[in-house]
Amino acid sequence: MNHGFARRVAALVLVSVGGAALPAAAQKAAAVTDTDRAMARAILEEAIATPTAKGRGQVPVLAEKFAKRLREAGFRDEDIQMLPVEIDGEKTVGLVVRYAGRNPAAKPIAFLGHMDVVDALKENWATDPYVPTEKDGYIYGRGSTDNKAGVTALVATFIRLKKAGFVPERDLLLAFSGDEETGMLTTRKLIEHPWVARAEYALNSDAGGGSVTADGKYDFNIQAAEKTNASFAISASNPGGHSSVPRPENAIYELADAIKKVQSVRFPVEFNEITRIMVTDLAAEKGGALGAALTTLLANPTDAAARAEVEKYPQYSNLLQTTCVGTMLQAGNAPNALPQNATLTVNCRIFPGTPVAAVQAKLVEAIGNDKIRFALIGEAVESPVSPVNPALFATLQRSVRKVYPGVELKPSMSSGGTDGREFRKRGIPTYGAGALPLRMPEDSRAHGTDERVPIAAYLRQLDYWDALLRDLGSRAK
Repeated sequence: MNHGFARRVAALVLVSVGGAALPAAAQKAAAVTDTDRAMARAILEEAIATPTAKGRGQVPVLAEKFAKRLREAGFRDEDIQMLPVEIDGEKTVGLVVRYAGRNPAAKPIAFLGHMDVVDALKENWATDPYVPTEKDGYIYGRGSTDNKAGVTALVATFIRLKKAGFVPERDLLLAFSGDEETGMLTTRKLIEHPWVARAEYALNSDAGGGSVTADGKYDFNIQAAEKTNASFAISASNPGGHSSVPRPENAIYELADAIKKVQSVRFPVEFNEITRIMVTDLAAEKGGALGAALTTLLANPTDAAARAEVEKYPQYSNLLQTTCVGTMLQAGNAPNALPQNATLTVNCRIFPGTPVAAVQAKLVEAIGNDKIRFALIGEAVESPVSPVNPALFATLQRSVRKVYPGVELKPSMSSGGTDGREFRKRGIPTYGAGALPLRMPEDSRAHGTDERVPIAAYLRQLDYWDALLRDLGSRAK
């Protein structure tokens, strides 16, 4: 792809936004009302108050609360299905809801989110993490942004459209996982469901989204790729002995040598269809030495000086390459004994298309010590990039601009992981299509203390999802 690709995609999007007529069903949409917003807020607070962290057994409870509301809105029992999974003796579920369309032959669209949360330590919070609390224009509570703001807005939109009598041309599906934070086993079961397996593509409420500055400037993106997450245990061991008789063989020292070599590893700069657009835009936005270095790397990914300049900005350099970093250490068994074992945990965020085995091989080669052992911790999922989809991107752009006029959506790759990686692996293109802008960095609290969601921004999601589902649901191949 050449550097003009980003401009061509933008042009396609702008033409679609400016010139395409909306389907008749989408044009007849009634405005979101205060009653609708009150309903959505009630669903959000009910979800926050249901502690769906691993070990609490509450994901099935929340799924049934969603199902009850959907049934009351007119969804049939047969269109609401629970997919049970037992993990470490605990029962959890995935939830699939079918909004039946007129044309059963048309491929459906899946709308993703996860019902589970990372648990919270109450003593570290200013509020009870499982008691939704309004303060300073926010609702505080665990999962308020990750990802209960997304799933509840989708549930509320399904309810609102059903009550309004909207009938889509093709099936629209809710596909909510129950263990995204801990294993994604429910995610895999969702993908195997016959409704979801037929999806043309999936839109993920747990990705994409945006940010807003203090002066009201909005920035939104369409997440079309994610790095793979793989962790390795790198270990040294020997017989040990009494600390009063030191020997050259020492597991800690051997591992320390290996750690420094891991620190020095650099993976090659790479680009794909999505990151080339991102980096082209970033270079133009930042300008200066950083912009010049990014532009140089676009033309010559092996330029060492340009790479060194970009690596001064780790928040941007991680877009260009696989990264591996030591995150945990364990060593020794007593203060007066020579260490018998020493282990480093290395977490790698792997560029899409790079095999996990190739990453391990590069680390092994860099360390160059056959006494050092490597083991993959858990499993790693290799996931491709979703292709640029100008028609879909135009629809997403149009829907965002109904709520945030003038905002330009841009495709992106994230270094974190979501359910989307599993869908992409199974051949379902997946795009982060969240519509919740957060003020950064102060609202970036997912997995941390005092997680919160801005109330006004949460409620504005309803206008976005309503426009998007009407538009997409009124079209079918």
